[in-house]
Amino acid sequence: MAEPPGLPEPLPEPPGLPDPLPEPAVADLRLETVLGALSDPLRLRIVRKLLLESEDFDHTCGWFGLDRPKSSLTHHFRALREAGVTRQRQYGLERRSHVRVADLNARFPGLLDLVAAWTPRDGS
Repeated sequence: MAEPPGLPEPLPEPPGLPDPLPEPAVADLRLETVLGALSDPLRLRIVRKLLLESEDFDHTCGWFGLDRPKSSLTHHFRALREAGVTRQRQYGLERRSHVRVADLNARFPGLLDLVAAWTPRDGS
């Protein structure tokens, strides 16, 4: 059985980014908290899409094409950020997200490979 392809290299951080919103430090990342955030199929889908399909350094909520109320999406993106899975920055009125690949790989090697290899069920 062939191994799934590895994760693409994360895009380099462009100059002049706004400061990230509050998030846990790398040393404070907890596996149970990260797994709790990823236990929701929508959040898992968000992280997988960021890992495999990112065209830019970070993305707005609209890029994901999710048909959910804004309040629901805000909740899910905040849960990912507060767990330390994603980093968010405020650009004017919008927040953009990307996965904390280096931080998560340092703390939990192989976890993001599992997320990238996950196959979502239709409709989840």
